[in-house]
Amino acid sequence: MDYLRTVVPSQLTAERGSNLVVINPGSANVRIGFAHQQVPFNVPHCVAWHLKGQDEGPRRTVQDQMLNTQATATQTREREKAYDIIASLLKIPFLDEEAASNSFPRKLGRVEGYAPHQSRSDTTFAWTNVMEKNPKLSVAIERSEHNAGEKDSLDSAGTRGKGPHTDECKFKEFIMGEEALKIPPTAPYCVRRPLRRGHFNISHHYSSQQVCEDLSAIWNWILVEKLKIQLADRNLYSAILVLPETFDSREIKEMLSIVLRDLRFSTAVVHQEGLAAAFGNGLSTACVVNIGAQVTSVICIEDGVALPSTNVNLPYGGEDISRCLLWIQQHHQTWPPVHTNPMNKPVDMLMLNKLKESYCQIREGEFDAVAVVNSFDQEHVASHKTRLSALNVPPMGLFYPTLFVPEEYPPPPRSWFQDNEDMLEETWHMEFPRRPDMPDSFYPSGNGGLNMWDYHIFPRRLKKDEKLGLAEAITNSILSTGRIDLQRKLFCSIQLIGGVASTSGLVAAVEDRVLHAIPSTEAIDTVEVLQSRSDPSFVPWKGGAGGLDKKRGPHWKWQKVQGFLFSPGSSNVLLQHPIGNLQMDSESSIEISNWYSCKTVDRMKHGEAFPIC
Repeated sequence: MDYLRTVVPSQLTAERGSNLVVINPGSANVRIGFAHQQVPFNVPHCVAWHLKGQDEGPRRTVQDQMLNTQATATQTREREKAYDIIASLLKIPFLDEEAASNSFPRKLGRVEGYAPHQSRSDTTFAWTNVMEKNPKLSVAIERSEHNAGEKDSLDSAGTRGKGPHTDECKFKEFIMGEEALKIPPTAPYCVRRPLRRGHFNISHHYSSQQVCEDLSAIWNWILVEKLKIQLADRNLYSAILVLPETFDSREIKEMLSIVLRDLRFSTAVVHQEGLAAAFGNGLSTACVVNIGAQVTSVICIEDGVALPSTNVNLPYGGEDISRCLLWIQQHHQTWPPVHTNPMNKPVDMLMLNKLKESYCQIREGEFDAVAVVNSFDQEHVASHKTRLSALNVPPMGLFYPTLFVPEEYPPPPRSWFQDNEDMLEETWHMEFPRRPDMPDSFYPSGNGGLNMWDYHIFPRRLKKDEKLGLAEAITNSILSTGRIDLQRKLFCSIQLIGGVASTSGLVAAVEDRVLHAIPSTEAIDTVEVLQSRSDPSFVPWKGGAGGLDKKRGPHWKWQKVQGFLFSPGSSNVLLQHPIGNLQMDSESSIEISNWYSCKTVDRMKHGEAFPIC
């Protein structure tokens, strides 16, 4: 322990970083890598399973294919109103207003001369090869060739190349990562996303057991294929889980079980994503704004400690911007006459995300660009060169979220909320809207009767408003601290992370919108967004991999007490106070209190680790 207190941080990372695996899961992507790596592997958080015996009846190519994404009449009116508000701010024509120059083609010279677009690559994709060699048939063929005579071998060589070659192949059992998003539509596969909107993607089509099995399969595939860590060698490694603020305690417990029981790591510890992001940029006090693919979260950090009362979670992110981009182009009739459905066709969402990253930015004035759009209705990919208009409107939906229409899906089964090991039940902090195509019997009724979808709505730790814009969320989060000195410091220490944080013009927009959102009664007149030291998408991962508490030194302080491994006394591992001696046996359960709530940890086996404060 004396060595850990005196060792230089860089030396500790070099010595032990090769045995530390940092896992930062998200709804769309998971970032995994060794602690000593500069950049983690960023892999789409999905898996495509081969469908066996599914020749009869309709086939779902996506597990969430039943999601309802049709906007209601009210949502459509609110969306159009939000567009017009944004148009007035950006000084562009309203949604249904004809531009003054509509009688002749728009001038695109200013866009084509814009340097960042010159290096953009086209959004063309090659289909994934879903076939692999059948090992049993390959061995049989090799034996027959070996036993045959030389003449017979020469005669049969030509016929084998033409005929039975297809019998030597079979469908892959599963496909992971980006390859799973590019599977041909006719292939018998179903894509599953175990996480959605910052929670386990549990529904009546997707059980909690399937979610956990898919998480284990995805993470294990990355460990084997990318990090080259075989299952037999996992006991030599420790895992660091950097988890978003959206997960509740039961979901965290399930992921810890996956890491320790299924993936067989020797030890594991949990980091809070917002806190890790602050350390990743070398900050001890900041307002961390994480704009992910499906969720945006805001939380304030003071002197290396997260303030739970400041946490705000918003149910929209980068994928909503991508779908909004499609809606705008279809409304302006600039989208090619092809069937694009990002919810049911993962390759369409992949294409839209590429277009968003390449062309969307926040700036005043009309902003168009020429891009290549692909259609994937058939196995043959068709390319269409088209003009995309109003490219500066979709990112502004972060400040006017009624521009987005989030998908609706049913709540998880009641059984998911019955955690008998949880002494203080407060598990799910998420509200689920009703789906118009689902009968009322699927939802809790007011007559006191119970049904298969009935479940208790527990008091939520934080109020969530789907119509709350990003600027208001940041302002409310900082002002909730209640101290003017800290508020001034936080308003000048806003940190943007996540993939959307790289959007051009977003920093200036956040500074301007937040400044206008501060009430006039508050004595605050300065707002500043700090520049990230590295890729905003990887900042939390880097903070988990090598973030340091300047006052306490490195956060890798593993101790063993009564056969249990844990990491006490460091705030960036969700630990607020050292726990001292712990008297317990390997079959008992212990009550813990972390920044989420007081919970009971599952029966911990010998050698497992857990988050404690």
